[in-house]
Amino acid sequence: MMVWLMWLAPEQTRPGAPVPDPQEQVVQPLPEAEDGARTSVSPTVPRATGDTLFAAAERGFEELITVENDLYTAVLSTKGATIRSFELKDYKKFDGETPVQLVDTSGVGALALAFTSQNSHAVDTRTLYFDVETEERHLVVDDQNVTVSFATYVGDGRLLQTYTFQPNSYEIVLTVDQQNPESYATRDGYALIWDGALQYSEDNPKMEAQNSGAFVHAGGDTQSITLLRKEDNDVSINGKVDWVSIKNQYFAAVVIPTQETRGAELFGARAGEPGDPDFQQHFEAVLEMRPQETEAHTFRMYLGPMEYQRLAAYRLNLYDMVDYGWNWMEWMVRPLAKFVFIPLFGFLHSFIPSYGIVIIILALIIKLVTYPLTKKSFRSMAKMRDLQPQMEAIKEKHADNPQKQQEAMMKMYKETGANPLGGCMPMLLQYPIIIALWRFLPQSIEIRQQGFLWASDLSAPDKILQLPFEIPFYGDFVAGFTLLMGLSMIVQMRIQSAGTPSNPQMKMITYMMPVMIFAIFNRFAAGLSLYYLCYNVITAVQQKWINHTLEKEKEANEDSNGLAEHAGKIARDTAAAKGKNRGNGKARSTKSGKGQKKVNR
Repeated sequence: MMVWLMWLAPEQTRPGAPVPDPQEQVVQPLPEAEDGARTSVSPTVPRATGDTLFAAAERGFEELITVENDLYTAVLSTKGATIRSFELKDYKKFDGETPVQLVDTSGVGALALAFTSQNSHAVDTRTLYFDVETEERHLVVDDQNVTVSFATYVGDGRLLQTYTFQPNSYEIVLTVDQQNPESYATRDGYALIWDGALQYSEDNPKMEAQNSGAFVHAGGDTQSITLLRKEDNDVSINGKVDWVSIKNQYFAAVVIPTQETRGAELFGARAGEPGDPDFQQHFEAVLEMRPQETEAHTFRMYLGPMEYQRLAAYRLNLYDMVDYGWNWMEWMVRPLAKFVFIPLFGFLHSFIPSYGIVIIILALIIKLVTYPLTKKSFRSMAKMRDLQPQMEAIKEKHADNPQKQQEAMMKMYKETGANPLGGCMPMLLQYPIIIALWRFLPQSIEIRQQGFLWASDLSAPDKILQLPFEIPFYGDFVAGFTLLMGLSMIVQMRIQSAGTPSNPQMKMITYMMPVMIFAIFNRFAAGLSLYYLCYNVITAVQQKWINHTLEKEKEANEDSNGLAEHAGKIARDTAAAKGKNRGNGKARSTKSGKGQKKVNR
């Protein structure tokens, strides 16, 4: 009877805690995101635990606390002690007006703790109401750190979450303090969850989806999940974890534990197909934490842009989130991007305000550095062009015997010192640089929303003509720098093939290759097309100059050979004349001797 009465007794609230009306227990709405603006498939709203131990904590009023510094404006909620909004002040969406938002404002919050209660119920702290230890509801971080603490009582225990905001920094420090956790949770520990999603901020959802994902770094290796080929995906890691993160093309949310972890899990789900207007993604990163012993657990959270210098300052390989292609190329592309292009970009921009000019100078520097390779390649190709008549003669002579043809070709190469691969190898050595830029520029936040000439954003296609229809593999617009890049490639290939005997296949390649590149690059960042345009123009100038130099050398050699031949002819004529004179002298001497004999007689 006593147990029955205790079981049915109404819940006792803590002194001073108001008993809310059930109709008032709603999530306070925030400004909703625009249609199609989120990359998330909205996660399931956490349900109440159903555990009487948490019944009092699951009733209350929601209050919002706004904290801002020079870089962002964050909104925290007393329901869940979570982050409901995180707007960046220095970055706008593709419309140039709406601030970039890193949290799904239509959800219940981006961050939560999850654990199992003593009665084996799953608990998500976003279903609990917390008291906030500050009376101010709008806090400004000027020159000192600002802390906001949330606390809720459960049974004989207390759960305390404290956020520390720093001036002029995208980092937030979260402290989790479980006081007397044995009274409300099992000894299995808890999970720190980030599933608030990162909204789309660019005008190319398909490209942004390709560069979005969830990441975990452990044991010196970074693992990730993406959703372009799967409707759902997951990764699980046991043991010590350095960090977990969720990112889109240019922004990231990173959680770094300072205590040892039990492991981590990444989850992802999508709705629709990549490229569809209703395509959405949802990622979730989970840190599995050990039970708290004595000291509170501390987490460093970075919520901001994918700026290399800011991420590199952590010395945790956070920049590994940036995708530089397949493994077979990443080993050479990533070092070039990290240790060459990024420092060079920063150095040039320190005294050149326009990133368009920076890209042009970058193309000029790279072409000057690789000029010895380019010169060697063009010289080798010129030598092969000069040998073209001999090669054709060999092919005709041994048309029915490929082996004899090959032997004659190799003999000719050996005698003339030509190398059929001499024109390719120097160019192949430049490909790592080209591939690195191809991967680096479209993901470089430095050129995001930076205009140049008619391009309003170097990180997006520079549309100069909107088509009323869509062309497969091309799109429904014409990009200006891509068009000029294709034309420059035609000019470059015509200069390269100058002096070569007419070949229908080569003519077709001269025009087909630029058309293919034009179609492929039309959707790429304008900064990448601008770089290749300048690269092609400088290459054409170099090729014209080298061809001119080779012609001068050829003329000089011909003049030298002519002079040598003329000198040889003169020498031969002189020698012949001397010999004739000697012969005439001997004849005269003989005739004179005979006359003398007659006189003597």
